[in-house]
Amino acid sequence: MKHNILKLLVLALIFVGCKNEKSTEAASDEVSTNETTEVNVYTHRHYPADQDLFTQFEKQTGIKVNVVNASADELMQKMTQEGAQSPADVLITVDAGRLVRAKDKGLLQSIDSKILNEIIPSNLKDKDNQWFALTKRARVIAYAKDRIKPEQLSTYEDLATDKWKNKILVRSSQNIYNQSLMASIIANDGEGKAKSWAERVVDNMAREPKGNDRDQIKAVVAGEGDIAIVNTYYIGKLLNSKNPEEIKAGEGIGIFFPNQENRGTHINISGAGVAKYAPNKANAIKFLEFLISKEAQDVFATVNYEYPVNPEAKTSELLKSWGDFKEDNVDLSLLGENNKKAVLLFDEAGWK
Repeated sequence: MKHNILKLLVLALIFVGCKNEKSTEAASDEVSTNETTEVNVYTHRHYPADQDLFTQFEKQTGIKVNVVNASADELMQKMTQEGAQSPADVLITVDAGRLVRAKDKGLLQSIDSKILNEIIPSNLKDKDNQWFALTKRARVIAYAKDRIKPEQLSTYEDLATDKWKNKILVRSSQNIYNQSLMASIIANDGEGKAKSWAERVVDNMAREPKGNDRDQIKAVVAGEGDIAIVNTYYIGKLLNSKNPEEIKAGEGIGIFFPNQENRGTHINISGAGVAKYAPNKANAIKFLEFLISKEAQDVFATVNYEYPVNPEAKTSELLKSWGDFKEDNVDLSLLGENNKKAVLLFDEAGWK
């Protein structure tokens, strides 16, 4: 009798154990299913073309893209506060300096992707594979077609000469694009020459820095100055605006790529990395691989007027019309590493 009771108890325990094991497996399967159906994207970019690409990714993969839009600083602060509980899978922002900052804050993780490593040049990605370029922008000189001849232009360094006195328009030193340009000059010319350059550019400014890159172009056309330091992407936006005044501004300037006889024109990027605590890491990698695919890169180039990082992608007809140019191939990580020096030197030079 006792033997039978003991046997029944053992069978009961085995049954409960099996049931619990199946429940655990089911829960695990449920988590796995959730991980394969979404990717959470924290992005600083705010372009309709991006949303179109996200929709295209969803259709191709069945992975839902959940988007959180905010400034880069706000997104990084959010990720820091969320810590290990952060739902972020991907961080997208503009400017290499910000991507380096995200890495330094411990917000990103290294990933292994044969596609990303093969397509993206080494100077356009982090050495530890924590961030990768998605698009390129060139920081060029926009000049008044009716007052300046391109033969008068040559290098960024030349902007510090007396011939440009009261002729330069440029935005604030607080702007990350200018900080990265300055960081590249530090990398190429050294801190001493970079400081001297900034001081002399300040002396040559037509007005105190204000507004964004589009405002600098409009001011050139309005006659407030003769040249402006701007990103190519903004010129494309002006020329394809629905506002006739913006189109007129875009048509009133020429585009000059500096330093073609030596290091090449300064390049900056939009880029992305996988979040440190990404709950959907595999989906995040798939998402980044999609964004550098030829089809996605074609959209960035033709709709958003950015230069593709995938060499197989098409450059838009507008960008082609500006001509080929030599790029400065400095490691973009240096833009972030030299950022604090750039800010300090701008302050010492009186660049507001």
